[in-house]
Amino acid sequence: MPDIVTQFYLQQLPEAELKNNTLQAPCPFCTQKENDKKGQMVVFLNQESFFHGYFRCLNSCISGGFPLHFARLLGISLTQAPGYDPDRDYFGREVDYPVKNINHELLGFTDKLTDELYDSFQTGGVTPEVLKEMRIGYNGRYLVFPYVLADGNCYAARCVHPEKPEDFFWYGDERFSAEQYRLFNTQEIERCENGTLFLVEGEQNLLPLKQMGLPGIAVPSAADLNHIEPLRLTWIRTIFLWVNHNPESEAMAKAFATKVGYKVRIVRWPENASRNTSLFQIATETKSLFQKTVFTMIREARAFSPFPTPAGEYHTFNERLIRESSESYDNLASGFTKFDQALGGIHGINIIGGTPKAGKSAFFIQIASEMALRKLPVIYYDFENGRQKIYLRTLCRLSRLAIDQIKGNALTPKERQRLLQAQQTLQKALHWLRVVNDRKLTPEIMRRHIDFLRHETNSDYTVVVIDSLHKLPFKDISQQRSGIDGWLRQMEAIRDEMAVSFLVISELERGQDGQFSRQPQLGSFKGSGDIGYSADNAMVLLPQWDPFDDSPPKDRINDLWLVASREQSPGKVGSYRLDYPYWGFTEM
Repeated sequence: MPDIVTQFYLQQLPEAELKNNTLQAPCPFCTQKENDKKGQMVVFLNQESFFHGYFRCLNSCISGGFPLHFARLLGISLTQAPGYDPDRDYFGREVDYPVKNINHELLGFTDKLTDELYDSFQTGGVTPEVLKEMRIGYNGRYLVFPYVLADGNCYAARCVHPEKPEDFFWYGDERFSAEQYRLFNTQEIERCENGTLFLVEGEQNLLPLKQMGLPGIAVPSAADLNHIEPLRLTWIRTIFLWVNHNPESEAMAKAFATKVGYKVRIVRWPENASRNTSLFQIATETKSLFQKTVFTMIREARAFSPFPTPAGEYHTFNERLIRESSESYDNLASGFTKFDQALGGIHGINIIGGTPKAGKSAFFIQIASEMALRKLPVIYYDFENGRQKIYLRTLCRLSRLAIDQIKGNALTPKERQRLLQAQQTLQKALHWLRVVNDRKLTPEIMRRHIDFLRHETNSDYTVVVIDSLHKLPFKDISQQRSGIDGWLRQMEAIRDEMAVSFLVISELERGQDGQFSRQPQLGSFKGSGDIGYSADNAMVLLPQWDPFDDSPPKDRINDLWLVASREQSPGKVGSYRLDYPYWGFTEM
């Protein structure tokens, strides 16, 4: 069964023949003009085409358009035309047009077109018939492009030097040369209601498209796109935006597409196109191949979409899948066997909570430095200990020397040799481990840090350690909870967009008695209800020792519990003995 648009044209053109989604019939408008030779009307009815329902007379007796324009020309009730909406408001109909216009003067300008000018247009395939249809003229020195308005009259025209486009001026009523009226062939907007329209930069660039029978309007320059009121194009379904090939015009095109919406499809130039290439220029260069070139570029035009293209989306998915099957992805591990088995490695956002002095910082410093030693880039955002303490504790662990030994001068030759080797190891690791104490940190700065280190280390992945979540900078201490939740949202975005793994330290909530719960649970975390939603893995580090007990520090053991996870089973991860006095832990 034919679609409603096809039905409409078959009813109005009883002599029509439908073949290969194209309707051909004697033009009903040519027959209304006694002196015109009867032409053929063509209607394009491919439902998958942007030009479904577009009609044009091959004799160019009238301007083509879509069903509502056809109904208006034929003088039938618009209620019979598909897409009619009686409640539509049309922009610009409230304009109070003056009595005086320059229509008569345009006739004099069109008569002054010289053979030389006709030949120059002909190089781009533009015939005198199209120039006549568009009412292009010449005043003896400048080409005259009439800006005919919705009422069918011209009140202002743009006069452009044929050889120097930058040399131009406006002629006529200066009120109608104002920015809001700078749309050439503006009547085409109503003709293309519910259909497709081209919007190009430069009046001359519109002419080759009109020669092909395509509907379009033009702005004098890409900068004028900024002054088009989007309401003017409300009832256009698709806009092909075609500007000249230069960064300035393309930036204006993107800004316009953002403002108007996703009906805009920006036609993109081939990579090998030279700077400032224009439509008229490729019409001149390609000659008979121009039509094929145009339709190829139209097919490749993409909507200014909020979504990635399906091809790009699949490519990104597949590329990431390959990376996640790589050795570098598997290397994203803490070095603690049970920890990595329980979590599947260091991936996503991993939040660990614990009581004060439980060893959370030492635990993550050890993981961060071990990953850096395996040449994995790590950024450690520290708001607790200071850069010097982190390096000193790492040196202590690497050298198996206590801090007072490192600072003292009583080392044996073997101990001095261990210290020297540890210092060299730490120095090499600092290419991969960057400690940041910036208390004015923002998500934008964090992204720049990640970009730099990833580029510097030529790595696909980066690990970010945050010590701690509750000391991240935010504007007002009274807004701590919303500030923390905002940071968690940013971490989610950075994780997904930049393939970053997070290790985040959080404080725990005290009970009403001022004590910390000995039962590991998701509700133990302090100050944010969003941890349960944002964390890929949430853990609690619970000391199994009494802080007031005088037992040797080397006997202190912490249990690590996984209390919530997107992909892993919660439960006890493992037990970790303090490696005293070397600021580390040993997995039991």
